[in-house]
Amino acid sequence: MGRTRMEEQWWKGELAADIHQTLRTKELKLPVYKAHSPQIGMRRYFIDLLTLLSNRCNLCPTARHLAIYLLDLFMDRYDITVKQLHIISFACLLLASKFEEKEDKVPKLEHLNNLAYMCNVNVVLNKKDLLRMEMLLLENFNWNLCLPTPAHYIDYYLCVSIGENDLHNGWPIISLTKIRDCLEKYAYYFLDFSVHDHTFLYFRPSLIAAACVCASRICMQISPAWTTQLELLTCYSWEHLAQCIEMMLIYYENDIKEASNIKKQVRIQHPEEEAVGNLSHQATTQVLFQHSSYHPLAQHSATLSQFQSPVQDLCSAYRDSLQAHRPSSPLAGSADSSRHSCAALEASLRPSAQTLPIAMQVALEP
Repeated sequence: MGRTRMEEQWWKGELAADIHQTLRTKELKLPVYKAHSPQIGMRRYFIDLLTLLSNRCNLCPTARHLAIYLLDLFMDRYDITVKQLHIISFACLLLASKFEEKEDKVPKLEHLNNLAYMCNVNVVLNKKDLLRMEMLLLENFNWNLCLPTPAHYIDYYLCVSIGENDLHNGWPIISLTKIRDCLEKYAYYFLDFSVHDHTFLYFRPSLIAAACVCASRICMQISPAWTTQLELLTCYSWEHLAQCIEMMLIYYENDIKEASNIKKQVRIQHPEEEAVGNLSHQATTQVLFQHSSYHPLAQHSATLSQFQSPVQDLCSAYRDSLQAHRPSSPLAGSADSSRHSCAALEASLRPSAQTLPIAMQVALEP
């Protein structure tokens, strides 16, 4: 069992560098995302739906990210009705799980229908329609599902995320294992929210994964923020990552503020329950979501200032967009639910998606 598990962890094997290079080569040929979908306002709803479904099915991060990426590309090309999008979302999840998971972990039809009912999705799936939709999706992607996402790189980069010479709050690290485990949680936190905003699709997947590691080091106040070893492994310098990191830290700061506001509301409404909750979860919360002054950024302040100039409007618009009220339900499917959309980019991108081909419309009709 241990040997099988190690073979699955390609990032620890002898061929890790070759596999990484192959992924980097393939990502150069990824389709260009244009944000042309007329339904882009509902994108966040379907991302949350796919995330919930993949979690319920215990799918790996690469399967979840691939399913979301397939849906993004398909929505970007065609004008699709909401009902059709639900069926396409399930088909994307099935294709991604078949490509990334073992056969016994691929969701069964009955399970998917049960999940659809639990999520209040007014769709009843059947094997024939799902199969036809999968075939149409495969034809649309030219039968190529080997599409690298940030999730395909993150574990490889995490292997060198912490070094013996790194400092934590200016002091030598006593337990590399504990710090590495905590940093991994941060990295996956940034990785998961990167799919919520289509703006991140303008970055290469490998760059997003590298930025997740660097942003995690900054939040944990590990210096230097970006090491020579990480730069050599990822082939990205600080200058390459600065814009993506800036956007991630903006999101992180707003997430901290919202969590603090929710905590205050809970304290006011349920003071006794909140006190009990603090006793049991205080340590975990402080470790994973501690306030950070981002001291490691100081060492790159001059470089970051120069690099930010061309993207100042982008980051400013992005920061403003994050001030919008977040929906109370993770599946609140309204046009405003895409809370992380970047106004500066959307203004320059006009929806011009094609109408769904007749063959696909026929396949999706009840």
